[in-house]
Amino acid sequence: MNNPMTLSELTSLSGLDVFDYLDQAMSIPVIDGLQAQGDLIVVPHERLEAVMTTSWSHTVDVPLSGVELLRSAAGGNPHTLLADGGECRWSSRVHDSRGLALGILDTQVVAYLIHPEHGATGIAPGRYVIGRQRERGVGGMFGSSQLVAD
Repeated sequence: MNNPMTLSELTSLSGLDVFDYLDQAMSIPVIDGLQAQGDLIVVPHERLEAVMTTSWSHTVDVPLSGVELLRSAAGGNPHTLLADGGECRWSSRVHDSRGLALGILDTQVVAYLIHPEHGATGIAPGRYVIGRQRERGVGGMFGSSQLVAD
């Protein structure tokens, strides 16, 4: 899976589905920097070095069938991380003083985030923090922030 593939190829390999209105022939972009998908954000680890694994972190190999990272608001559609097993590892329960990190991705191959509504994005080999997005709210004396709800 080191070569960019189409959405159709990825869904066939993984068994995961996306909505019919998405262009199945589209090549999935592979990005080695900051990227977002709905309410998730992928950040190169060097930008968030304070986010780290600990003795209570849980690490698994990411299979081609995927690891569900987060369900959309109200228990809707899942964001799923997938890759060729054994060359991509997902560590959850990491330390993040901001409280936004879902985990750390270490991958030697292209990994993919797939979501039924958004399609898929490719993550180039490297180390990344994947977490929730936060947006500035309105109201109150100093404003507020809230998690992005997809």
